[in-house]
Amino acid sequence: MQYEDILYTKADGIATITINRPKQFNAFRAQTCEEMIHAFKDADFDKSIGVVVLTGAGEKAFCTGGDQGTQDGGYGGRGVIGLPIEEVQSAIRDISKPVIARVNGYAIGGGNVLVTICDLAIASDNAQLGQAGPRVGSVDPGFGTALLARVVGEKKAREIWYLCRRYTAQEALQMGLVNAVVPQDQLDAEVKKWCDEIVEKSPTAIALAKKSFNVDTEMIRGMGGLAMHALKLYYETPESAEGGNAFREKRKPEFRKHVK
Repeated sequence: MQYEDILYTKADGIATITINRPKQFNAFRAQTCEEMIHAFKDADFDKSIGVVVLTGAGEKAFCTGGDQGTQDGGYGGRGVIGLPIEEVQSAIRDISKPVIARVNGYAIGGGNVLVTICDLAIASDNAQLGQAGPRVGSVDPGFGTALLARVVGEKKAREIWYLCRRYTAQEALQMGLVNAVVPQDQLDAEVKKWCDEIVEKSPTAIALAKKSFNVDTEMIRGMGGLAMHALKLYYETPESAEGGNAFREKRKPEFRKHVK
């Protein structure tokens, strides 16, 4: 595959997948998802790779979710909602190697979900995390909600989704959403340190550990698949459209005018 939206490199047993759309704050479109799926599968099959790093280009954003600038009644790709994001999420879980989120800057919406799903997360001290779905007429009803509750606790997860606030890297550390926070200029060195420690370990033992962790929350995948069909129906409503329109028009949405 010729990559357009991501950068994919390998070195010293580490595969790095970088969402390369900095002008869009590394928001993903259908093409981005397809490329990420391909890269994760390649890393999984490569026996020389022991760990994968997922990050975003530049210093402003890790990922800010689905690109609202491309959405017009759908994202234009394949999958239930025209965006195979559930396959990206599954690829992160299914790969037999740990995936570390290198959180540089904003991790909002679908980007926050990616942080939640990754095995580990290391953030720069200028990172901001949080959900935006209910603010823009969307939601991630699966790993984005239920798994988040397992990670940070049910009350905190509901707060994150219902209020759509942004949280500092230190707040994310306190709630257990990230594993470590370091200054921006030390982020690469810290991520490399964690990667090197993982690469030294038995790959089969690591794979078995990851699979066993996932078993406990595997039902969420089925729940998310079902919920994606409900989400598609929601996207077809004036209420959901109001969120996207307001975002693009840079105004406050008026959702309740469109509730039937």
